[in-house]
Amino acid sequence: MSTKRIRILLAKPGLDGHDVGVKIVARALMNAGFEVIYTGLRKSADEIAGIARDEDVAVIGLSILSGSHLPFCQRFSRLREDYRIAHKLWLVGGNIPPQDVAEVMALGVDGVFGVGSSLQSIVDFISERAR
Repeated sequence: MSTKRIRILLAKPGLDGHDVGVKIVARALMNAGFEVIYTGLRKSADEIAGIARDEDVAVIGLSILSGSHLPFCQRFSRLREDYRIAHKLWLVGGNIPPQDVAEVMALGVDGVFGVGSSLQSIVDFISERAR
């Protein structure tokens, strides 16, 4: 039986400079026993995809509060094949309007956690689905 912890990459894409929420999520995930890698602010889609590949994470979480979730997710979706990370669990959180959730999910996102989502719901989602 393996005791290897699930590795999660949390990233703040684009020009979004608000990172309090993602740091709270990171702490909750660490407290739940996951290994968390946080990229810091203002990462490009290519940077995030490269880090996800190089760190061999099981989960990629993007925290987006800037309103750029659709174009960023469209770009990141295309890169997932190029970087061979399409099989990774992909989550998006932050300020995602309800009317955009279906479009984000159609791009390959596995779960969307808007502002106000419970930390336990994120932990449970990853626990149930991460490889």
